[in-house]
Amino acid sequence: MPDNAQQFASDNYSGICPEAWQAMAEANQGHQRAYGDDDWTARAADHFRSLFETDCDVFFAFNGTAANSLALASLCQSYHSVICSETAHVETDECGAPEFFSNGSKLLTARSEQGKLTPASIREIAVKRKDIHFPKPRVVTLTQATEVGTVYRPEEIQAISQTCDELGLNLHMDGARFSNACAFLGCTPAELTWKAGVDVLCFGGTKNGMAVGEAILFFNRGLAEDFDYRCKQAGQLASKMRYLSAPWVGILQDDAWLRYANHANHCAQLLAKLVEDVPGVSLMFPVEANGVFLQMSEPAIAALTARGWRFYTFIGAGGARFMCSWDTEEARVRQLAADIREVMAA
Repeated sequence: MPDNAQQFASDNYSGICPEAWQAMAEANQGHQRAYGDDDWTARAADHFRSLFETDCDVFFAFNGTAANSLALASLCQSYHSVICSETAHVETDECGAPEFFSNGSKLLTARSEQGKLTPASIREIAVKRKDIHFPKPRVVTLTQATEVGTVYRPEEIQAISQTCDELGLNLHMDGARFSNACAFLGCTPAELTWKAGVDVLCFGGTKNGMAVGEAILFFNRGLAEDFDYRCKQAGQLASKMRYLSAPWVGILQDDAWLRYANHANHCAQLLAKLVEDVPGVSLMFPVEANGVFLQMSEPAIAALTARGWRFYTFIGAGGARFMCSWDTEEARVRQLAADIREVMAA
């Protein structure tokens, strides 16, 4: 299998979509003001305000770890804590960055159901201790879509937001695959964020056709005070900011972000359908975004790897995660499904 063959380990394996590439090429003409004071950054921010139907504050960062960590740090003091799912990216895959950038705010993991927090699990952590010896809960962070490919419905977010209001907590959303959640539910971005009570969203572009770049949207604008200074201090203020913001113009202006998310979701649904009758293969979680989690035999997983397929197996014995991308080809999905069928029958 060639080294550049389409793989299913991560949607980060994919390249840059044509719309983002074209926007970067257009932004490369002539000179523009530096540090975000350029036309492209202004246009991108306006596209977000139009898309979300509200006058939010918009910032850009290089990657999701920085976006999440800086956003959470802006919502916390060092003696506060952040309630998250035990599978949340901020907990398992960001190398302590949220704690680092907040000068020590502790992550508290809560039980999740199919990757999703519930009002009950949040309340359990938030009221567990109220003494001065324990970091005071201040923020809840949701991952949309979750790390196991499930999606929060608007009513679920609203119920969590109501719980947050009762407990004096802010609500942050890690939207690395927010586009896929919107595509699956057919909801507007507003319905899945500020209309449901989300204070801050980190909207991911890297996994949906961009090279780099995440957007941090503050719907509660009072929480964005001095956030530009926080970005600068963390090395996230790009001097040539137009190369972070222009791709957003490219994918937002004609809804390419949603088309590509729909395509990735469709490919995930196709893979699940093609293997649903394979003996010994079962879905670990519902397929609601662009990821498929399959329970298989360990020999079959080894055989797939030997055939050159790349996928992750961090979810327990016999568990395999297959991620589809904005550019995944259906023929490649069918080839993977055929190989799964063969190795399971061996």
